[in-house]
Amino acid sequence: MNVQNKTIVVTGGGAGMGRELVLNLLSKGAKVAAVDINELALAETKKLAGAKADYLSIHLLNITNREAVVKFPEEVIAIHGQVDGLINNAGIIQPFVKVNDLDYSIIDRVMNVDFYGTLDMTKAFLPHFLQRPEAHIVNVSSMGGLFPVPGESVYGAAKAGVKLLTEGLQSELRNTNVNVTLIIPGGIATDIKFNSGADKNRKDDEAIQKAVIKPVQPSKAAEIIIDSMENNKQSVLIGTDIKAMNFIYKISPKFAKNLINKQMKAHVPD
Repeated sequence: MNVQNKTIVVTGGGAGMGRELVLNLLSKGAKVAAVDINELALAETKKLAGAKADYLSIHLLNITNREAVVKFPEEVIAIHGQVDGLINNAGIIQPFVKVNDLDYSIIDRVMNVDFYGTLDMTKAFLPHFLQRPEAHIVNVSSMGGLFPVPGESVYGAAKAGVKLLTEGLQSELRNTNVNVTLIIPGGIATDIKFNSGADKNRKDDEAIQKAVIKPVQPSKAAEIIIDSMENNKQSVLIGTDIKAMNFIYKISPKFAKNLINKQMKAHVPD
């Protein structure tokens, strides 16, 4: 789906990869509804849009609030007149803590944002997409949703759920006008950990970066995602790290798990 003159909703549009997705879409002639829970971050995204800001609407929305999410498509349509696409980019990770020691409140928050937030946004917009000549859904999973990362088991479970949900949607919508793309990034050079609010200490951000071969810049990741959307790709891996690990995991899952454990051992409390 060519994004020019289309209206695309982007969650997590206030910072990082989400912000870059918004700016990239605007540069290609799309109209964008940027969603975030951080009002100041959204305002900064709009400022960075410059002359394209007239084509951007910003929306303060908590994607874990199902009632608000269900009503949200009508808000977008009232402003832009239509809605053609959704990029479920918003996500948080957990502290590097084993399941046994992880607080239930954090478990609920991660699952509600990463899995149910994606599911609810998709379900809210899907009836509208089915009425459009063409439409597109992009769901962002994670390397943690493909391979077991110690200390990130709940986050991985949520992102694995996103992966299977997306693949299920691809099957269910195969004979419709709605295309669905699964994005699986490896390490992206963003502050996802710091912005998640689970731990305001940046040491976990540093742990992530050290465990990654070469983090991808958010602007480059956004470029790949929009290209995948425009070319109706089914599934895309982003990053050297995830491509290498995917190759290793297919050959020997046991060796891959041991390699991941070794990489993360210094960062996960016993």
